[in-house]
Amino acid sequence: MMLTLWLASAFIIIIFFVQPLRAPIAKLPGPWYTKFTSLALKYHEFTSNRRLYIHGLHLKYGSAVRIAPNEASFAGLGAIKEIYASGGSGYDKTELYDLFRQFGIKTMFSTLEKYDHSQRKRELADRYAMTNILREEHVAAIKDRAKAFASRCVASTKSVDVYVWLHCFALDGVTNFMFSPGGLRSLDSDKDFEIMEELTYHQSLQKNLLHYYLPGLVPYFPQSLIPRRSPLTNEYVLRMAAQQSPTPHSLVGKLARKDSPLNHAQIAAETKDHMAAGIDTTGDGLCFLMWELSQPLNYVFQERLHEELRTASSDDDSEGLQLDRLPYLDAVVKEALRCAPPIPMSFPRYVPAGGKSIEGYFLPEKTIVSCQPYTVHRLDTGVFPEPDKFNPDRWMEEKGAAERNRLFFAFSTGGRGCTGRNLAMVEMKVLLKEVYSRFRTTVAPDMNGCMDIDDQIISSRPKGQTCRLVFSER
Repeated sequence: MMLTLWLASAFIIIIFFVQPLRAPIAKLPGPWYTKFTSLALKYHEFTSNRRLYIHGLHLKYGSAVRIAPNEASFAGLGAIKEIYASGGSGYDKTELYDLFRQFGIKTMFSTLEKYDHSQRKRELADRYAMTNILREEHVAAIKDRAKAFASRCVASTKSVDVYVWLHCFALDGVTNFMFSPGGLRSLDSDKDFEIMEELTYHQSLQKNLLHYYLPGLVPYFPQSLIPRRSPLTNEYVLRMAAQQSPTPHSLVGKLARKDSPLNHAQIAAETKDHMAAGIDTTGDGLCFLMWELSQPLNYVFQERLHEELRTASSDDDSEGLQLDRLPYLDAVVKEALRCAPPIPMSFPRYVPAGGKSIEGYFLPEKTIVSCQPYTVHRLDTGVFPEPDKFNPDRWMEEKGAAERNRLFFAFSTGGRGCTGRNLAMVEMKVLLKEVYSRFRTTVAPDMNGCMDIDDQIISSRPKGQTCRLVFSER
């Protein structure tokens, strides 16, 4: 009997203590407890603190850190290239991305395997190319929505909550791009405004994590644990995916062609995914940006931006060329996305078969590895001095420009980087040009919402979901 107990105890010790200590990932720096358990990481995930927890570990341990017995985080350029931009090496997405199926259907974003993702991306690539986005009809639609945003903001003689109207602008922009002529006009229409509210005002981080970690129990979850539903959005997307005469250069115009490999349900799922991504990333990114420019300490940057926009050509026929000739506008957008990337947390991937070496550490296959933009944009103070300070001027310096651009990770990188980055950049620049060529913005006296970065399941937003500014005509 005693021998049996002794053997059982030895077995437990070997399984739970000796094996983790001998695992290759144990050689990475990190807290001792991460060799044995992922409970600390899960606790920080459920309390919306994963990003800051991991960032704190990087500040303590360096660019490579163990965060769980089978998971590591990296923040160096070599790791970014290896994990996200190493061609066909096969760092597939983890099952976390299954949470982002739409109508129960895999989209490009939620496709885990690299080959399947590449096949879907080929269907979309030409629509998100800059040459297509800068077509006259697309630019005209974005400019129209930017003007509508400005009109909304100056209609109030006091303060205005730009968080609301920036999400309307982003929603109108992405839906006009995808579904023209059936795009939304939530800046003008109460009915369309309800779709913006449905997509924007929700809290589903913990519910989604429960679905991820306890998939077998999902059928037994009470209604209170089911992530948000979006009936208005679903009805709209399903109707737009079936429209008979979309404009030729719209996204649905490409996906719904007669020889398309996608059926109606797949088109609806793909476009709903792009719609949700477009409103969150562009809307929240612009909100953080305008908040920073409106701080008293940052008025100098706002004035420099205004001066560049004031002296720029007003030729409406060359908007794309004009945006390329506004270096300070580009610097302001990049700095805002560096400080508050719309998706600031980890992009998890599996190490491929046979294992890989990352930053000098060998990791066996199926180890979860990732980089998070929030840390990549802050850890190397040689590239980004005073990393927590908003300073667009840093992007105007020739010295170190190559290093800064290589570590700019707001849209991820490689073949699975953000498909909509060109659309997002054009939308942001057109709106900022419309606003800061004509107006000065300041923080409103009645602004009492928290603007800290609040992590959701994949993206982030201002914690208070409000940002009250005052617009003054110049």
